[in-house]
Amino acid sequence: MNDQTQWTEHNEKHLSAAVAWVRLRLQKLVPPAKNKAEEGAGSGWFRRDPEPTLAGYTSFKRVSDKEVAKAQEEMTALETGDPPPALILLGRLLGLSSFESYVLLLCAAMELDTRIASLCARVHDDPAKPFPTFALAFALFDDPDWSVLSPHRALRYWRLLEIEQPAGRPLTAAALRADERIVNYLKGLNYLDDRLTPLVEPLGGHPGPPADTSSLPPSQQKKVDEIVKHLNGTGLQEKAPVIELLGRDALSKRLVAQQAVQPLGLSLQAMDIKALPFQGADFDNFVRLWQRETRLLPIGLYIDAHGAGEVENSALKRYLDRSSGVIFVDREDGNAVLTHNHSTFEIDKPTPEEQEQLWRQALQGQNEGYAARLAEQFVFNQYEIRNLAATVLGEQPQAPSGVQPALWQACRVAARAGMEQLAQRIDAKATWERLVLPAEPKALLRRITQQVNQRNRVYVQWGFRNIMNRGLGINALFAGESGTGKTMAAEVIANELGLDLYRIDLSAVVNKYIGETEKNLRKLFDAAEESGAILFFDEADSLFGKRSEVKDSHDRYANIEVNYLLQRMESYRGLAILATNMKSALDKAFMRRLRFIVEFPFPGPAERQEIWQKVFPAETPLDDKLDYAYLAKLNLSGGSIHNVSLNGAFEAAQVGDAVTMAMLLDAARIEFQKLERPAKASQFHWQGQAEAVT
Repeated sequence: MNDQTQWTEHNEKHLSAAVAWVRLRLQKLVPPAKNKAEEGAGSGWFRRDPEPTLAGYTSFKRVSDKEVAKAQEEMTALETGDPPPALILLGRLLGLSSFESYVLLLCAAMELDTRIASLCARVHDDPAKPFPTFALAFALFDDPDWSVLSPHRALRYWRLLEIEQPAGRPLTAAALRADERIVNYLKGLNYLDDRLTPLVEPLGGHPGPPADTSSLPPSQQKKVDEIVKHLNGTGLQEKAPVIELLGRDALSKRLVAQQAVQPLGLSLQAMDIKALPFQGADFDNFVRLWQRETRLLPIGLYIDAHGAGEVENSALKRYLDRSSGVIFVDREDGNAVLTHNHSTFEIDKPTPEEQEQLWRQALQGQNEGYAARLAEQFVFNQYEIRNLAATVLGEQPQAPSGVQPALWQACRVAARAGMEQLAQRIDAKATWERLVLPAEPKALLRRITQQVNQRNRVYVQWGFRNIMNRGLGINALFAGESGTGKTMAAEVIANELGLDLYRIDLSAVVNKYIGETEKNLRKLFDAAEESGAILFFDEADSLFGKRSEVKDSHDRYANIEVNYLLQRMESYRGLAILATNMKSALDKAFMRRLRFIVEFPFPGPAERQEIWQKVFPAETPLDDKLDYAYLAKLNLSGGSIHNVSLNGAFEAAQVGDAVTMAMLLDAARIEFQKLERPAKASQFHWQGQAEAVT
């Protein structure tokens, strides 16, 4: 027989003895009938079969003081034990006096012994009152304490009793009933209050399947040790400090919290802050019930405060000011004011070195050399790494050579989640073969690509990360007129590296309200760090412009935005590409921090001819008389050439013919008109001879 079984049996004996003692005291208090005519009057609905009678009352015999004293001795003898019976333990945990415990026992006995209701009616001498009252308790037990009526004393403060008090009835005569949760506790059934279960759930489910908390990466285990040390120095019942966990990764924070409470023997219940009642009786009731649960169960509360607004933060602060027990608050940043009694811990995903080790373990001996590249490019927690590796290996168990591209693509897709709402993803299709540029800028683009590929070797293996605190990312400026190939070059790099390319929508980032632009950019850069994405800021001069002379508050905050951008660009660990039509408009301080500046010149005749020769897909039907040299004399950028070729193709499709020179020249004439460029009509007439186009 184990300890729990022994305690359960002992608790049942004590509770049975306690209820028997209450029943005998009630029987002793039953008044004798006044005359035979009153026998059973008004009480037929609870009448029992005849038993030894007591002066005209059925069902109950006369009880002596000796019998009551003996029952009390039996109850008292069973109060010892370690741990003690539930009634005694409850009194200690919630600060009940002896009289308060007896009142609670009287109300609980109503649920445990069907005879108690009839006895209460007999003692009240009123069949309409088959329930306990405070007045009955004052008459029933020795040394009555009138302070139990106070809402600040344990019985009412902890909601141990339900009080039914119709208008006009004094509190002492109100019907009392023991709270269902408390009755079950006295019976040895200790589980979370049913009224709280819709608001909370055991920590470990959301946002992913339960993870193994027995072994955390060293960086996270260090945080666990710090939190445990902090909690060990505080009382867990009265005003334990609030533990604020900051960081973007919800799972890492949950794993750290779970591990931190294990030495304390606690489990955590998680609650979304939006489920917290905001005001009135609901708020007060939740506070009292949860405080009660922290005394009855070894639990703490984990509040997910992501996305909390002003109303939610206000309710959270009021709750924390009245809270007890261990409480974790999960949020991305610590801008909101919580309470003076809180401590903050930054929780991050595993470090790149730890992620590399996790990848090696997850790949089970396959492609272990690939682990370093994955850890350098993407930022995942331990669960995500195990899940991604298991999924890909499960799909390709017999094809180790196919694991690398499949795993890379799986990582790209998984990492997109944080970016999709912040920027527009460009489906990169361009290749080096289609990109037409002079040799020097093309060589710079290849160098950018090579540096992204070799970041892990230079920064980690060769130790540069240990001596640098900024500039670990790679940034480049693409400068040139519209249509000169800046976006295509970004696509080429993304395609070569196998990374997602995101165009930043400046209208969604820049906000007229003070501080909002920095907040939007912080979200953007943080999400990009984890996704491994390439950021492409088009028309960057509007966002990264020169800092102005401070003349008013708007100038000052505009400069703060630029300063933040300068710092964030330096610390960004990925590749950021800025494109501008006006290089001169960029801030000089910002220009100094750029690693590469690639000039995209307007294409000359030779480049334009090469662009014309590459602009049509292989499937497009072309007239064999296309004169690319003649077309190259049209002073158009690569983007405009693409527009002309596309419009010509649509015209050919309409007439069901191949693309001809006449169609292309007609489309070129429309393009010149759109661009409002002067041109001679003769430029758009081709007779098959090498006419000069000026």
